[in-house]
Formats: sequence, structure tokens, C-alpha cells
Amino acid sequence: MIKVSESARNKLSGLMTEEGNTLENAYVRVGVTSGGCSGLSYDLKIDSQLLDEDKVFEDAGVRIIVDKKSFLYLVGTTLEYSGGLNGKGFSFNNPNAQRTCGCGESFAV
Repeated sequence: MIKVSESARNKLSGLMTEEGNTLENAYVRVGVTSGGCSGLSYDLKIDSQLLDEDKVFEDAGVRIIVDKKSFLYLVGTTLEYSGGLNGKGFSFNNPNAQRTCGCGESFAV
């Protein structure tokens, strides 16, 4: 399961509204790709299509889709958002990551 913090939910809702979507008619696709300074990178986008290999979760009113391969790396992860002075953007609190890069956009297991 993937969790969504309240701040991430609020930001996602706003982004979806800007694109003409809502939390009820769109998904947040979360994935893992090869690359980044630690070996694996996070991928996050708004999507409206489900694929056969997708797993679907809902937390805090946000419907999340993850492909089966990425799910293995993301079990127990919380999607967070910070808009403070020290940084702005989405971050992943991933208990499976043994090492992360300084920017937090890539990790290793």
C-alpha cells in the first residue's frame, strides 16, 4: 500500500483541477525507473488510464496506480509534499530505500 499525506493530497487535488481533472476521475501514477545518482528514480504523474499490470490503491481520497514491478520497491511508501522555504515539491518517504541521493529523487535498495 502507498499512503498520501494531507499536504500531498491537497497539492495533487490542485494540480488535477488545473488540468481539468478531479480526484474522482483521475489517478496518480507512481513508479520507479532505472537511473539517478543512486540507481533508481521515482516517477510521478497524473494519469487517466489503467493498464492490466497496474495495482490500484486509494488513500486520503487519492487513487494511486502502480505497475507491479515498481510496487515491489514502493510497498509502505508515503507520498509527501512540502512547499516550505527549504524546498518545494513531492517527496517519497520510502522504508525500503537503503540509500538516497542528496536531492531525494533517487534511491537504492
